[in-house]
Amino acid sequence: MPIIAAMKYGPIIKEIGRGAKGSRSLDSATAASLFGDILDGAVPDVELGAILLAFRIKSESLDELIGFKQAMDARTAPVKVPDGPRCVVLPTYNGARRQANLMPLVALLLAREGVPVLIQGRHDFDTRVSPFELLAALGLEPVANAEEASRQLAARRLACIGVDKLLPGLDALLALRTRMGVRASGHIVAKLVDPCRGRSVRVVAVTHPEYLERMDEFLRVDAGRAMLLRGTEGEIYANPRRCPELKAYVEGIGSIAVAGEDGGAPPLQTLPDAPSVVDNAALIRAMLAGEVPIPAPITAQVAALKALAG
Repeated sequence: MPIIAAMKYGPIIKEIGRGAKGSRSLDSATAASLFGDILDGAVPDVELGAILLAFRIKSESLDELIGFKQAMDARTAPVKVPDGPRCVVLPTYNGARRQANLMPLVALLLAREGVPVLIQGRHDFDTRVSPFELLAALGLEPVANAEEASRQLAARRLACIGVDKLLPGLDALLALRTRMGVRASGHIVAKLVDPCRGRSVRVVAVTHPEYLERMDEFLRVDAGRAMLLRGTEGEIYANPRRCPELKAYVEGIGSIAVAGEDGGAPPLQTLPDAPSVVDNAALIRAMLAGEVPIPAPITAQVAALKALAG
């Protein structure tokens, strides 16, 4: 469906808003134009709500995800990666609820190995512990802009930045969750934000099994380097209680980097449930110092990411 000049949203809503079975997907060019308008704040509220709920019901097709990513790439502030390994981009949008959050441990272990790491995200869940509070307790405060992120990567191989500094339109879209009551397309593509295009390793963590198939298909088409896994409470680290399958992608070719473990996921004595921010930070420091063993799934994930970055 070609869209020229000012985009008309009614015909698009008619295509995507007929329910899970009756709706039709947009081609990638139309999806890119539409999502670009959404990121630019050009879509009126009524039409925007209808569009977001339509995608929520029908789910995003491969062509639509490709178009959404094109729109994001055109608007994302670039972060420069220093010479050497690629930069591992870690999205954080959930935070912890029942377990210790070991996302910062993955970042710090990689940086200690000389691999640049950029943590990007936002947090607005009242029922979860903010990952940014945990990062701050570890001395990792969000930077003010992409230029400062570039400087920190060069100086210390590690930087943290809010998505509002990289892609303000996406931040505004994600903020609608608290008004609408449900997540929408923005939460799916937020983990694909890539400020280091051509020099990145994206870590894509999904919560629901059906998204493993959808993201696998996308990462094979989108090329670049990436890791896909079923995240722990929505975060990017491998579950220390039972390692999920970790898939690696190099220029569209996918392979199993770490095989998933079978069986249950019993609690670990060394990992307390629902720790405070202070206790969570202390646990990560103890692991870095060798005082508490690093869970094997985390060690395996870090090794696989280091290989992808190299």
